[in-house]
Amino acid sequence: MRVPSRLFLVAILVFTPFADAAERRPREAAVASAHPAATAAGREIIEAGGNAFDAAVAVAAALAVVEPYSSGLGGGGFFLLHRARERKDVVLDARERAPAAARRDMYLDAQGRPVPRASLDGPLAAGIPGVPAALEHLARRYGSLPLERTLAPAIALATDGFAVTPRYRRMAEQRQDALRSHPAAGDIFVPGGFVPEPGERIVQADLARTLKAMARDGARGFYGGEVGRRLVAGVRAGGGIWRAKDLEDYRVIEREPLEARYRGQRVVTAPPPSAGGVALLQVLGVLEGFELEGLDDATRAHILVEAMRRAFRDRAHHLGDPDFLEAGVTQGLLAPAYIGRMRAGIDRRRVTPSERLGSIPVPGAGTHTTHLSVIDTQGNRVAATLSINTPFGSAFVPPGTGVLLNNEMDDFATAPGLPNTYGLVGSEANGIAPGKRPLSSMTPTFVETRDTVAVLGTPGGSRIVSMVLLATLDVLHGRGGPADWVARPRFHHQYLPDVIEHEPGAFEPDTRSALARFGHRLRAVEGGYGNMQIVAWDRRTGRAMAAADPRGEGAVWAGAVRSGESGRRSR
Repeated sequence: MRVPSRLFLVAILVFTPFADAAERRPREAAVASAHPAATAAGREIIEAGGNAFDAAVAVAAALAVVEPYSSGLGGGGFFLLHRARERKDVVLDARERAPAAARRDMYLDAQGRPVPRASLDGPLAAGIPGVPAALEHLARRYGSLPLERTLAPAIALATDGFAVTPRYRRMAEQRQDALRSHPAAGDIFVPGGFVPEPGERIVQADLARTLKAMARDGARGFYGGEVGRRLVAGVRAGGGIWRAKDLEDYRVIEREPLEARYRGQRVVTAPPPSAGGVALLQVLGVLEGFELEGLDDATRAHILVEAMRRAFRDRAHHLGDPDFLEAGVTQGLLAPAYIGRMRAGIDRRRVTPSERLGSIPVPGAGTHTTHLSVIDTQGNRVAATLSINTPFGSAFVPPGTGVLLNNEMDDFATAPGLPNTYGLVGSEANGIAPGKRPLSSMTPTFVETRDTVAVLGTPGGSRIVSMVLLATLDVLHGRGGPADWVARPRFHHQYLPDVIEHEPGAFEPDTRSALARFGHRLRAVEGGYGNMQIVAWDRRTGRAMAAADPRGEGAVWAGAVRSGESGRRSR
């Protein structure tokens, strides 16, 4: 793709559009996460003098213990950071990598057909985890406390156990057969072969030992030594293809975030291998050419859906691990001329069927992964979206480690045009290759207006992008506050299947009728989806605000506590 000289993408990390507000700092710190115990861990570290980066380590590690169906040391993710002292934004790419022995056709049979569940269950489905490396990197490069301190809450949770919640039970029920088929995982998460009742405790002694090894030796305590040997031995004994060198070679990559302006306001988000950030900025670029506030509800929703449709089409055709793509792909997709052509192709009153945009078959979306948001009184902030993919990942724990492995290899395009478990398809750009990172929908994001700084993100598979988009538009257009942004009913379109998925209450009856007249097909998603976590800073008052999605069981905290200065500390 040719790259026009003028880009919608802004690759500048220093930002001073609101000079008077830029010098201010929040009067309070805030933490929002998907589980009360993890939020409590973040608060503990902030009150102990840690900064937002220290708190993020504590929250992520605690989530790895108490939310095993969504994230963990055996998974990966993206950490979007703002370091206030330098006014610098950076993304830690902790996405999983394909093992060196991975092959393009490793999940296909002799006839080229996908082997059922091969990329989802068991150790062959697992990429090399990135979270342990990210936690050490975050602590060493940006934190003010050592890992011994920031991992302490997670170690205590693993040692003493945590109480099963209704959400845990629902997730375990979905994956109980897979968990039972792998004894080391079954013994922990469905002890005695039964899904535990709410209130029963899950103790993870092996995971506590792994966390202690990391607290002592940093990333080496996970990727090397006794833990590393047990990981590789367990994976290979279970039919996987990991080698010790795969673990030794894993590195977190610091990447420049994607940045754009929407009507003078700033949006910062994750770059590839997150496809979510590209789609978010593409849609915002398209929408900037419409006066959304002056449109009726049906026309506004129609234009949003048409923009989503085109962004997800580009995801399927063009995106993958940037280290394996031709230079300039991302910039080309965000170039003003290209965004303008996307906008010009939208008919305000009629659907453009997805098949006319270039057809690849698809269905579905997910509700898992996790997110945490943190801001401290120095103005440092973290938005981190973490995952092991489907509930309980691959359902495999290498014996003696307590580490539940991801099944993120399913996020590669198993073969061009074949959908993954979330109904997303891809081209050779996202094909399996040794050392490659699969494309992701994770979209941790900062939104900055004159009055507000919002730190947000959510789990939800392919629906992550539309959820973050809708919340971002709420922030940019000043509609309500964090509690409104996380609670408002949602809708989604992902190119294929060619249908608008929506929560109950997302559209009034007359809006649904109008969308149907435009040519849209609608499908209600019962029970809702997503688990967004937001913290925000009111620049006018200095107050910090936080909100957890009412669809989940998350918790928030905000308080006027002095946070530690970000600095460089070993471990």
